Amino acid sequence: MIATMSEQPEEPSTRGIAGTTDDGRVYVVTPTSMAVEGPPPVEVEDAGQDQKSVTEMVAQPDKVMRIGNMIRQLLEEVKSAPLDEASRQRLRDIHSASIAELKQGLAPELVAELERISLPFGEDVTPTDAELRIAQAQLVGWLEGLFHGIQTALFAQQMAARAQLEQMRRALPMGQAHPGPDAAPPPGAGGMYL
Repeated sequence: MIATMSEQPEEPSTRGIAGTTDDGRVYVVTPTSMAVEGPPPVEVEDAGQDQKSVTEMVAQPDKVMRIGNMIRQLLEEVKSAPLDEASRQRLRDIHSASIAELKQGLAPELVAELERISLPFGEDVTPTDAELRIAQAQLVGWLEGLFHGIQTALFAQQMAARAQLEQMRRALPMGQAHPGPDAAPPPGAGGMYL
């Protein structure tokens, strides 16, 4: 649930709209996505745990990005050429190993989600070209969704920090604002030496 916006955004709407809800959470709406970042208003009832941000759920983002890029490249290769039985078996093994490696860099919630959506290939059965393409495309799509969620959450965090900084600036008494780097000191202000 998103409450009414307490501040008007200062940036043009082509980049996105950000604001603060009445309960202190920051939201961001862009032409392609929406995110709400910040502490939830109440604790989540599932197992008594607090809800985590997607940025906290990826323990090893560099590893997840490398594997994601590798899987995307493999998908392009699978699309471009027919595969013989040996290469299909090799891709099956790579797919299974990639999922196992991804699990090491993710929080348990994301591991459970990944296990629900990815069905393993049988060890004694060689998958068809179509099965490999579908499995790889599904994994690439899931990873791209994860990356998009992380980017949106980071953008929301940046907007929250910007809003907090702006609130702090407004709280300063007039004339106490921090001058820019090129600003001259006001008349009567002491120099570097006493």
